[in-house]
Amino acid sequence: MIVKGQKINDRYEIIKSIGEGGMANVYLAHDIILDRDVAVKVLRGDLANDEKFVRRFQREALSASSLSHPNIVEVYDVGEDDGKYYIVMEYVEGKTLKELVKRRGSLTIPEVIDIMLQLTSGLAVAHEAYIIHRDIKPQNIMILDNGLVKITDFGIAMAVNSTGLTQTNSVMGSVHYLPPEQACGKGSTIKSDIYSLGILMFELITGKVPYRGENAVEIALKHMKEQIPSVRKYNENIPQSIENIILKSTAKNPKNRYNNVLEMYHDLETCTDPTRASERRVVYKYSEHDDEDTKIMPVIKTSTSKSDSNKNEERLENTNIAKPIDVSKKKSSSKKIVLCIVISILSLSLILGIILFSWKFLRGPEKREVKIPDVTNMTVEEAEKKLKDANLEVNLTVEEVESIDIVKGNVVKTEPAKNRVVYEGTTITLYISKGTDTYVVENFIGQNVNEVKIKLEEIYNLSVIITDKVVDNENPVENEIIDQSIDPGQRLRAGQTIILYVAKIFAKYPDMVSEGWTENDVNTFAESYELDLIIDYKETDAYREGAVMYQSRAAGSEIVNKSSFRVTIAKAKTEPDTPSLPDNKDDSNNGNGEDAIG
Repeated sequence: MIVKGQKINDRYEIIKSIGEGGMANVYLAHDIILDRDVAVKVLRGDLANDEKFVRRFQREALSASSLSHPNIVEVYDVGEDDGKYYIVMEYVEGKTLKELVKRRGSLTIPEVIDIMLQLTSGLAVAHEAYIIHRDIKPQNIMILDNGLVKITDFGIAMAVNSTGLTQTNSVMGSVHYLPPEQACGKGSTIKSDIYSLGILMFELITGKVPYRGENAVEIALKHMKEQIPSVRKYNENIPQSIENIILKSTAKNPKNRYNNVLEMYHDLETCTDPTRASERRVVYKYSEHDDEDTKIMPVIKTSTSKSDSNKNEERLENTNIAKPIDVSKKKSSSKKIVLCIVISILSLSLILGIILFSWKFLRGPEKREVKIPDVTNMTVEEAEKKLKDANLEVNLTVEEVESIDIVKGNVVKTEPAKNRVVYEGTTITLYISKGTDTYVVENFIGQNVNEVKIKLEEIYNLSVIITDKVVDNENPVENEIIDQSIDPGQRLRAGQTIILYVAKIFAKYPDMVSEGWTENDVNTFAESYELDLIIDYKETDAYREGAVMYQSRAAGSEIVNKSSFRVTIAKAKTEPDTPSLPDNKDDSNNGNGEDAIG
């Protein structure tokens, strides 16, 4: 655990935590050498011993450190200090695009174009360096108060020519912005980033993501199969040229997208020009092969036309072959033809008879027909026994296929398929499941919610939501799981969601009088809970000066933000003014011992 005041590499002094992720925590720190604030991303301590996470973390550093552009967060330093792996980055004071969209909803067209021009400009530099971001989403894009956009989190960025660190079939990144080719498990290209940019542009214009679903699989399928909704249905005043940019960048077939982000950048530059006011809507099919030309087959002639017959006759007339005119010869020729036909038919019948007899003799007894039984979800041993009981043979070699429903090692299907009618002795091939990367949910109650979240997200690729819940326990334990949305023993696939519940802990007023709080203590307390503080002062000897002697809210009562709160601060009593005493000089004596007689 890194605390305030701790120094990393004797240079970066931690000020406060500004973010927590599944793989790393981010802190605001001060560079004591260059006298500037920086953001320090530190790999979680429990992951620092895992080579997989360390390599992924270092890859992020190497990917981002090679990029220099106003729209990409700059990386200053990378290192390791006493087992802590860290990346020092430019500290950006702003909000994410996701926060902006949540607060504002849809943005104006000029704002969207300006943001997209900055994003395409920054990504062009990354792509030129052969780096694909692979996780373009509004959560990874910061926007400053002056409108400057910064792309962050190259944590799953991948070099175009890299190998080994990331499996091709791994589907990473947020599913709402996931390109169809990644949803299918194919590799990423620069056109994958272009697709995510198009989805992001749709969200900025409409305030919504185009595809929604109950789980990640459903949303991914929509990316692959459903046409993106028209932004003009949300606002008919949006120019067609702008919608065409979204349609082109989010085409299902990557071949129909922009060849690179610079093409998209130049299209954005001119999309509001008057010359493009009458632009027609572009249309793409959904297939990966939608760019193939339709092949037209030639017409096959089934009969000879009259003109062709006439031509044939003309050709015959022009030949030098003499035409037969002897009737007897003609009859004799006809008889020979009939005889040849009869002999041919008898010979063919004899041959067919011999073949049929031989086939029946060689085949042996006639086989019965059987229906292939359903062996789905059985083990291989169970399936083999059931198939052999039906007098069917089983292929010694099994085939492996992916399945989202069948447990690894169990039968997914057969070839030929179940319920097909075949002859006894037919060989059946079994297709077994490779497994679904499912996770059997444990009982998390009583465990630390942050530790469980890291485990589920990083190891099993699950989506974890943490929410609080009111409980009767007067002394709930902070960050301890009290309930979970999925019961123990159930299975979850990668991308599915589980909700972990922790006890809602209500802040309570302290006993400021007994604890000896001062006016400064009260002011700090009121600021932290945004209380409407009213301070009275009272002179007293019973309390030391500046101490709280009264509070309007009872100690132990629940704190409600922005409510009023009154305290009385002790003030030392002032001494009363002492009346002046008369002069002690004897006015009856004039100073020479004689009475003043006048």
